[in-house]
Amino acid sequence: MLASSALVLLMTPGLAFFYGGLTRSKSTLNMMMMSFICIFIVSILWVLFGFKLAFASTSTSGLFGDFSLGHLGNASTGLPVEFGGKGTGIPVIVFAAFQLMFAIITPALISGAIADRAKFISWSIFVTLWAIIVYFPVAHWVFDFGALGGRAGWLTTFMAPTGKAGVEDFAGGTAVHINAGAAALALALVLGKRVGFKKNPMRPHNVPWVLLGSGLLWFGWFGFNAGSAVGSNGLAGLAFMNTQVATAAALGGWLIVEYFRDGKPTSVGAASGAVAGLVAVTPACGFITPWAAVVLGLLAGAVCAFAVGLKYKFGYDDSLDVVGVHLVGGVFGTLFIGFFSSSDVNSFANNGLFYGGGLGQLGRQAVGAGSVLVYSFVVAYILGFIIEKTIGFRISEDAEVEGIDVNEHAESAYEFDTQSSSGSIPSGHLTDATSKEVNA
Repeated sequence: MLASSALVLLMTPGLAFFYGGLTRSKSTLNMMMMSFICIFIVSILWVLFGFKLAFASTSTSGLFGDFSLGHLGNASTGLPVEFGGKGTGIPVIVFAAFQLMFAIITPALISGAIADRAKFISWSIFVTLWAIIVYFPVAHWVFDFGALGGRAGWLTTFMAPTGKAGVEDFAGGTAVHINAGAAALALALVLGKRVGFKKNPMRPHNVPWVLLGSGLLWFGWFGFNAGSAVGSNGLAGLAFMNTQVATAAALGGWLIVEYFRDGKPTSVGAASGAVAGLVAVTPACGFITPWAAVVLGLLAGAVCAFAVGLKYKFGYDDSLDVVGVHLVGGVFGTLFIGFFSSSDVNSFANNGLFYGGGLGQLGRQAVGAGSVLVYSFVVAYILGFIIEKTIGFRISEDAEVEGIDVNEHAESAYEFDTQSSSGSIPSGHLTDATSKEVNA
């Protein structure tokens, strides 16, 4: 579990590379910093009260844990207790570390929708408030099965048959991806379109970074999904295999769409397809068979390849396609469970429609997806609107055109000036060609 926790943390720097490569060069550092600041903010909040707000031994509500400051562990003694029962599970501190990494990357995912135009301090304030008001409670809804002694989250028990799950979400299709995607859409609407949207080319400035970032995400995602089995066991193996084959299939599904639609498959499409597959399989990886995971991946890659164009149809500027990949992919994977969930691979699961379970599980999945989507969107929109109308959320148009890196961080990702006051080359040592280049 500690190894899985480390893998999940690696996903946030991986996301920084993925998003950083997709932006224009003048926005690279700001984009990466928006991910890194989430590590600072959420880690502190999690230790102070976030974990107990999401997982609490004294909770009496299915909506949130308890809002008490302090320790991670037994509410009365402050000592670590065993998750899943004394001597049968893992220490609470280990489970808390694992869940912390989920809490970090979720707000970081939102940042891609508002690339190039958000004030860094305003983003930091938004992350703080959104984590407290949205992520921590939603994590309780989805992930808290009452193992620490408190009341389980309401989605885990929603219309749940005896001994079975309610809304099935193995690793965070609702709590992470739908949650972040809905908030991303809200902020894109609040901040408005980038200068030159639909007019100026806004191509990725570093495609190798995009591929590197997607590779790091893929690698870390095995900790994300397989680690959600909370142990090294057959269920973790199932989640691991499903993660691999669904992601591979989604990569192919996206490229197939590009080939027939645009005539050429692209590297960015391959990376985006892989991420779409990772997103879609996240809720389903512990509830479906590997052959169903292949079907899920192919369909998710194709669906998300089309979905990223919705921003042009509806006129919102989701800079890096967070809505098209995370919101649409998360909803698709969550609903897919309603058709393909199988108690043969997970005794805790309910059978989906294609396994003789009827429409019951599909209905539960729809409620789970819809409730998280609406709650996150509404709260994120309100928070973004308040920040915009008070201290301002968006940078000025001049700063955006010049570059957010220079204006918000006084840095640039690439320094092309070969001269420096401390390390200049004596002119006598320059060839004619070199001299002309330096002067230029």
